[in-house]
Amino acid sequence: MGSAAPADALIERLHALQQGLGYLPASVLAAVARELALPLSRVQGVASFYHLFVLPPPLLHRCGVCLGTACQVRGAAALLVALEQRLGVGLGQGAGAAGWSLDEQSCLGACSFGPLLLVDGALARCLPVDDQDALAERLDAVVLNGQV
Repeated sequence: MGSAAPADALIERLHALQQGLGYLPASVLAAVARELALPLSRVQGVASFYHLFVLPPPLLHRCGVCLGTACQVRGAAALLVALEQRLGVGLGQGAGAAGWSLDEQSCLGACSFGPLLLVDGALARCLPVDDQDALAERLDAVVLNGQV
């Protein structure tokens, strides 16, 4: 079996590079275009078309607040305000100064333990939204120190 033509090798090459780097920076796309003798626009088009490719650098941390009905009743709005202040980023704004994103979660499936927070894939539950000092302490432990 012969080697793949440059155009046929594009997706495989991009995938291999992303596995090593975690994403595909613009400099890598330009190098791939040169390596495979393809127009940069073609390489960028393929990389941006397929959802499996990640072009912006990944965030350091992801934080998701459950804004489902049960969590809303249990204080999700207060939790969201506290998180926006603590992380320095608004809901859905992308990366904050410290590399955090803050996103909405529809339901995390543990409604009786709300309000719920998903930090880098780990679930924080029963957050004390009625006590600002306790909430600040818990958010520091959860968000800043990874102690879910």
